[in-house]
Amino acid sequence: MKILKRRPRLLILLTLAVVAAVTATVVMVIQANRMTTLSPREERDRAASGASVPKGQADCRKAKCIALTFDGNPGEPTDRLMDILREYGAPSTFFLEGRRIHEFPDVVRRIAEEGHEIGDHTWTHAVLTDVSDAQIRDELRRTARAVAGITGTEPTLMRPPQGRTDDRVSKVSKELGMAQVLWTVTAKDYETDDTALITRRVLAGAGRDGIILLHPLHKGTVPAMPSILKTLSEQGYTFVTVSQLLAPAKAEPGKIYR
Repeated sequence: MKILKRRPRLLILLTLAVVAAVTATVVMVIQANRMTTLSPREERDRAASGASVPKGQADCRKAKCIALTFDGNPGEPTDRLMDILREYGAPSTFFLEGRRIHEFPDVVRRIAEEGHEIGDHTWTHAVLTDVSDAQIRDELRRTARAVAGITGTEPTLMRPPQGRTDDRVSKVSKELGMAQVLWTVTAKDYETDDTALITRRVLAGAGRDGIILLHPLHKGTVPAMPSILKTLSEQGYTFVTVSQLLAPAKAEPGKIYR
């Protein structure tokens, strides 16, 4: 009888031990796959003591900087957007899809010539966490080569579509010499054409060292830009590219910034 009474207790203890072991394993897996992101300020703090930013460039250790970033192909209305950015003296970062770059070489060339930065947004806007390593490499490499074919320079920054990344994406990005850039503010302009709403969302989320995500091909976005730029300027922000936001440090290939 004593043996029978002990058996349920042993089974309970054994079950608890198994649950504890499984839980510990899950926690270890989650920790191992947790993606670490770096803020612009953290990256600047990693720069060598006494390092300086390039002449004529804002020093975001002192200035109240913010980076505007635009995702998509370089089709119309990108030219209109650049007219507005030039009016407000707002260098920005364009993460371009590669599949239609060859249709708009003059626009791509203008982006580079007017002091904006070009990043890689893959060839077909594939969700990189859902494809093979070989396809990740192809998506990024094809776009980088297409950009270089027009501007003479390959991108050193990339943005994974939907912001979805993992250890494999980081590994391939590092191999290709690209850092990953996410964002701190999105207007979700892909969900609405309401210019006033897009403006409110951007301004509500804006902050020093922020990275704003917008999509110029959506109807409400470009019309929102004058109000966004005017208000942020009045609030004392200095507009910079992502690389300028990190200076005097440089983005490290494979790392994730936001």
